[in-house]
Amino acid sequence: MGSFSIWHWLIVLVIVMLVFGTKKLSNMGSDLGKAVKGFKDGVKGGEEEKPAAADQAIDVQAKEKDKTGH
Repeated sequence: MGSFSIWHWLIVLVIVMLVFGTKKLSNMGSDLGKAVKGFKDGVKGGEEEKPAAADQAIDVQAKEKDKTGH
């Protein structure tokens, strides 16, 4: 009785699906997946994204100067 068998987990899964519904569970799963992916990307490329953002700001400033003629 120390561990649950596959039948116990299947019963729990069915009860959870009945309570929350499949659509809500799929939405929660996709949201969780996006959050994990975003976290991994943030950990990997946190330092690489900063220079790219600075380059974009400089480009925007240059375009604004071209439009105003200064």
